[in-house]
Amino acid sequence: MGRMDWMLQLQVLADTAIAMALGGAIGFERELKNRPAGFRTHMLVAGAAALLVGLGQLVLEDHRLDSDLRVTVDPLRLVEAVIAGVSFIGAGTIFARRGSDVVVGITTAASILMVAVIGVMCGFRYHLLAGLATALTLLVLSAIATVERSLAAKARKLRDKQD
Repeated sequence: MGRMDWMLQLQVLADTAIAMALGGAIGFERELKNRPAGFRTHMLVAGAAALLVGLGQLVLEDHRLDSDLRVTVDPLRLVEAVIAGVSFIGAGTIFARRGSDVVVGITTAASILMVAVIGVMCGFRYHLLAGLATALTLLVLSAIATVERSLAAKARKLRDKQD
């Protein structure tokens, strides 16, 4: 195995580390809110997504596979594999309370999907896009929740005045 092979593998590892850090930021927010999937889960999902995409790229570069048989990797198939795997994890975070119309965990399931996509972006080396998507996700999870609580409190006060 040549120096270039090692360099490519180290690049995939770096991409995976970046994905894990970004996924960890989102997971930390979920952890602070005591949600069913937190810091470690989000890190691992983002890292696995980046690693799977990076592995696909390494396979394309592997000259040991050069022969009459052409090895092709469809990047969208890799993404589909990530999404299929993440769907099971996301489904496990959603709970319906017995005897109630309340469903809990949908936002966490959505955040797991988002970190998987962020991991895919890192695997394809779109680090800026991944970082900005992480910032947008954190904005949605924190700032919008604050606005929702504020609007709900105002609506309660309005109802109390009317009663």
